[in-house]
This record gives sequence, C-alpha cells and structure tokens, in this order.
Amino acid sequence: MEFNASRLHLPRFRLSVAADLCVETISVLSDASNFAVLELFTERRDLMSLPVIEAGRPIGLISRNIFMSQMSKPFYHELYGKKSCIAFMDKEPLIVDANISIEALTFRAVESGEKALADGFIVTRDGVLAGVGFGLQLMNVVANMQAEKNRQIMHSIDYASVIQRSLLRTSNLALADALDDAHLEWQPRDVVGGDFYHFAHYEDGWFAAIADCTGHGVPGAFMTLISSSTLTQAIQQLGPRDPARLIAEVNRGVKGLLGQIEGHGSAESNDGMDAAFLWFDHATRQLHFAGAKLSLFQLDPDQQAVQTVDGERMGVGYIDTPMDYRWTNKVIAIPEGGLLFLTTDGLIDQIGGAKDIAYGKRRMRDVLLARRTECARHVAQAMLDDYTAWQGDQPRRDDLTFFCLRP
Repeated sequence: MEFNASRLHLPRFRLSVAADLCVETISVLSDASNFAVLELFTERRDLMSLPVIEAGRPIGLISRNIFMSQMSKPFYHELYGKKSCIAFMDKEPLIVDANISIEALTFRAVESGEKALADGFIVTRDGVLAGVGFGLQLMNVVANMQAEKNRQIMHSIDYASVIQRSLLRTSNLALADALDDAHLEWQPRDVVGGDFYHFAHYEDGWFAAIADCTGHGVPGAFMTLISSSTLTQAIQQLGPRDPARLIAEVNRGVKGLLGQIEGHGSAESNDGMDAAFLWFDHATRQLHFAGAKLSLFQLDPDQQAVQTVDGERMGVGYIDTPMDYRWTNKVIAIPEGGLLFLTTDGLIDQIGGAKDIAYGKRRMRDVLLARRTECARHVAQAMLDDYTAWQGDQPRRDDLTFFCLRP
C-alpha cells in the first residue's frame, strides 16, 4: 500500500508508538514464486516493500528496487522465475512490535543500518504481520518530535530569560536613582547567562557587585540564581558596608548549597564565581573594594594612566576555596570626577582583531584613557563599540558584563 502522507498530520503527541506509523500492506507466502512477486510489483507500482510470511508471521522483506534490479539481469527470469521468492528477500529485516515507542524504534532503525530507512520495516501484533513502516515517514515524525521538543525547550529558556532579567530590574532602578553618571552593560552570550550584577542604594552610600559564575547559558543561569540569592541573604544579615566579609559569606553559602566542601566526600560539582564587590561611602568618598579574581580599574581626572586594583586570586565557592577563607577590603579615596570600571572576563577574553587574539586589558585601558574626559555612558558606549569591532566575525566566547561610573 502506498505511504499516505496525510498520516503525518495527526497530532504529534499521538505519534508515540510504531502502530502510529503502520500502513497495511499485501504480503506473499514464502513458497510464492519470483514470477508471482514480479507480477505484484508490475501491477502495484506503489508497492515498495513486500513482506514474506509463514503462518501469518513475517520472515523476510523484499525490496522493490533490489528485486526489479536482479530480475532485469540477463537469464534471471529463466533461472529464478519459478523459484521461491525467498531467493531475493532480506532474511533479517527490522521487525518491531506495534507497541514499541517511536524513540525505541528510531534506535532500532539506526542499529539496522540504511536498509531499514531505505526499504522500511515490518510491524507486527503478537508476532503476526500488521503492516509496514517507511524510513522517510519515521524520519519525518522524529524530526517533528525533535522540533517540538526544541520549541518547548526554547520556550522554557525564553521564560527563564524573563525571570533572570526581572531579578536584575531592582538593581537597574536603584542604579538609576543613585548615580547620575553610570552605565551597566549586561549581555548574555546565549538567551540566559552566567553573569549577574547587584546594586543597592542606601542613605550613606551604595553597594555594587558584578560576578561571573561558572558556565554560560542555562547552567550558568542556574548558578546566578544560587549566587545572587546567597548574596541577597548575606546583605540582609551583615549589611552592605563590608564587601570582603560579604564575599566570604557568599563563599560559605555557595559551598554549602552545592556540597563543595573539601574533605567531605565526593562533590558532584565544582562550580563557583569570580566577583567584585564595592561599597562607596558618600560622606568620605571612600570606596571599599574586595575582588575574587576580578580587578577594579580607576582613572582620576588628573592622571594619564589607568590604575589597576587587583582582587585576590581566589574564586568563590569552588572546592579548593577554603570554607573559612577571608578576603580583604582595599580602601580607595575617589576624587570628584574619578572614573571607575569593572568587567568580567567576557570583555577581556574575546577573540578578534586581525590576528585573532584576545581583546585584552591593554586595549581596554587604551579606550578608558582615550575617553577619560567624557561621561561614563559615553565611555561605556565607546568600549562596547570597540569590543564589537574587535570581535568582527568571531563567535561570542562568553557573557559580557561591565560597569562604568563616576561616583
């Protein structure tokens, strides 16, 4: 029987077992002659595969293309015409029960090789012939199922992006309220990302943090939820004015939540983050900075060079980071008009340029220095433009987050 394409218009969720792909067909007994098979193929040009049965049970499958090719050879009519049709049948066709799942059928078809896709497969019920299925039909259904799964996954990821961006909204509003001259750039490499930021405004100052969690995409996004919620709890308990103590508290929280405690069994993960935490005091204009593998870049109005304040070379939350590790605050006096810049490694590590090398800190400093008299938003835009030009046709390597401000 000819494959009916309209079967593919059934609701996708119903196409779950081999029976959904089964097409009733004629068959021949094992003692039928090759002349009888030739007559069937000649009369039924839609017949692509012909099951061979004994006592109602399939024992082989004759491919139209192979059979007609063989019988067209010189003297084959005379030699094989009256012989049993088993001479040209596939003695080991793919035979599946009607109740086998589409997923299992797909694996069986792949294991059987190209012949199951080219010639089709036999479907049985309780061992008795029920019909045949076709490789093209199976591939079409599997493609539709995969497309539906991908659509559902992308829908979930898109919704996760909405959630992630909504969690950052409070920080955006606080930043706009606290600082007249600041810009925070956040671009996940994928729909969701592994970078996050936090900003909060208080009567006596403001707190800011940027962090680069392990991974990007969905795994990275999960880490941002864990890390940002741990940071929020730490601020509630300790207040915002001691960045080093906050990093230490987040380190303990992440390690505890993920079970990444050295010497306490085998941890299933080794995830964490690089981070920079800031507290700025309005009255004294002092900036308290604590960094975990991230640095602060500072440019005073009368300086002709960018100053780098390095963070400590210890990440947050990882197995090899001690549970009781203590970061230190570095206190910096910030004059009026001073420019501050923080970035995750998504900016610095991006490959590009004529030689396909990393963007690097030197190029970043050159942009800051060249734009030092402009407002922070213009500096940030110049940095972003230079980064984009540098990237060129190279793929984005990582999430991109940087914070540029004049306190």
